[in-house]
Amino acid sequence: MLGIRKDRSSLSVLKRLPVSAPKLPIEDNVNVESVLALFKNRLSSLDQNDFVQDAIWRDTFALTGTLRTFYSASSAACAWAINCKRSTAVHFNLESESAQVVRMPGNLSWISVYFTFETASEPQSLCCGYLDIVAAGDGQWKIWVLRTVLEQLKNCANIDKLEPVLSDCEGSSWNTVKNGTNGTNGVNGTDGVNGTNGTNGVNGHTVHSNGALTASHPYDFDCVVVGGGPAGLSTGGRLKSLGLSYVVLDRNEQAGDNWKNRYSSARLHTPRNYAHLPYERTFPPEVQQYITKDELAKGYNNWVKKFGIKVWNSTELISGSWDDLQKLWTLSIMRRGKEEVITTPHVVLSVGCGAQTPNMPSYPDKDRFRGTVLHSVEYESASEWKGLKGVVIGTANTAHDVAEDMLGAEMTEVMMVQRNKTYILPVEYNTQVMEMTYNDQIPTEVADRLYFSLPNGIGSVVSQLMNHESARAEPERFEALEKVGFDVERWGDVFHHLVERGGGHYIDVGCSKLISDGKIKVKSKANPVRYVEDGLLFDDGSLLKADVIVFATGFESNMRMIVENLFGPKVASKSEDFWGLDPEGEVLGAFKPQRQPGLWYMGGNIGHARYWSRHVAMQIKADLLGTPFKVFSEVL
Repeated sequence: MLGIRKDRSSLSVLKRLPVSAPKLPIEDNVNVESVLALFKNRLSSLDQNDFVQDAIWRDTFALTGTLRTFYSASSAACAWAINCKRSTAVHFNLESESAQVVRMPGNLSWISVYFTFETASEPQSLCCGYLDIVAAGDGQWKIWVLRTVLEQLKNCANIDKLEPVLSDCEGSSWNTVKNGTNGTNGVNGTDGVNGTNGTNGVNGHTVHSNGALTASHPYDFDCVVVGGGPAGLSTGGRLKSLGLSYVVLDRNEQAGDNWKNRYSSARLHTPRNYAHLPYERTFPPEVQQYITKDELAKGYNNWVKKFGIKVWNSTELISGSWDDLQKLWTLSIMRRGKEEVITTPHVVLSVGCGAQTPNMPSYPDKDRFRGTVLHSVEYESASEWKGLKGVVIGTANTAHDVAEDMLGAEMTEVMMVQRNKTYILPVEYNTQVMEMTYNDQIPTEVADRLYFSLPNGIGSVVSQLMNHESARAEPERFEALEKVGFDVERWGDVFHHLVERGGGHYIDVGCSKLISDGKIKVKSKANPVRYVEDGLLFDDGSLLKADVIVFATGFESNMRMIVENLFGPKVASKSEDFWGLDPEGEVLGAFKPQRQPGLWYMGGNIGHARYWSRHVAMQIKADLLGTPFKVFSEVL
């Protein structure tokens, strides 16, 4: 690929996908209108000749009822014809005024234009898409990437709109937030005594707005969301937008505590405009660019109160069972120390990409070590360790944060143990790429559509083009790390780390300079094999002395384990793995139906949570209306 240095890590799905960048540049004086005229009246009947040979069509629930990516002109054209007919796609409208020429490093360019359409088959929907058109030689213009997106279910409320229950003047502004109108033992937002949604509980059940537990509504909630982080909160908001009855179960005492309870120096390494929750810019311009954990917690808590999101805090799902005849979950929960039972046809698991199960390497003779050993999930601050020797196992984001904390706490020596080559992505490189889409000018919902409609393979190509261009401009930055023994991957792929590996990289917010200056030391190309009284013994025979050892070694990243623990092996056998990519480059398990009915996975980073929650909620709404999405699963 022109301009891209290949990551030398193990071969990934992304690297096997048949994607390429545009091959010919677009002249500055191109007549965009004449190019668009070639496609304006042909969208409903595109054929193989309209696509370049290595074209891609990615559909996000608009026509295929799921997430699908088709590669090559023949596959894209065939799938397009089948699914336009299957979904009765009508009223295509190419919005010429939206067209722009996109120009990238390496003299790469294409024309991108927005279009809309509808589907008349059930569930009827409003959809949109983008044509990314390239010069194909001999004066020809063809489609490089076709993207289609489900926007709204027809005859339903707007998934992207939710009226606040509190105005800013009532205390939901950034600077001051009141407690809302919580009732005794109720729910955040607008809930009443011992009940939900302003109603009283009856024998542990909810009195619904339609009267009670009736034959037409024989369960407590249309959907129960497990987990109150950004994925769970976003899903709760989307369900509320569609008028569904729901509750978010959160083990923490209040919204945002999943961030507030992290280590003291935790902050986002992505820009502020990527951190918002749905419906608003949660974090106004006065909030710093890289948001701290306490600012995140405050913003999320504000948001819950402002929009009246139904959250049961201090509540955990203990176990559940599925009734295949009634198509219903029965869930046992522990709510503020009291066991209760609730029922629902849909459960959304949003317990985090890592499911909060620490990945803790085990070495022999731990009982011999006289110091302190902990996983980063237990870590809060290094302030009590002044004058001690600290070791951090791992070299990804959290490991760097902990090592920098240790140095700031005046520990006498700080050593990072590097087990694998690590991709270092300077924060300014990443921000430059992200702010092309996420900025103060482009509305967040538009930015999300632009960003998340891209095929993952193309997102990988584009981000590498820009990040590698930046890396080539300052080789000394990476050479300085290599000189002190840090095994740097400078030609990495951030998409690989985000959607396949689930971490393992470092967005450099300053710690790399501390390492290259020798203030934080690195031990690489050797692995620990056992504890000794005053440290760790390595497989190269060396001894590393330590008083404190922090394992920043990540978390178990498969939610399927959580499914088995909660619902048993039968349900788990019908559930997919979570995260990583399937052969088409789509994320495994998340955002789409499982073989197990009524079970959904939500997860990923804040952007994933904000955007894909809309599609999960629309699928649940369609199912409850009796018009579930018809999934196209044929491989072409």
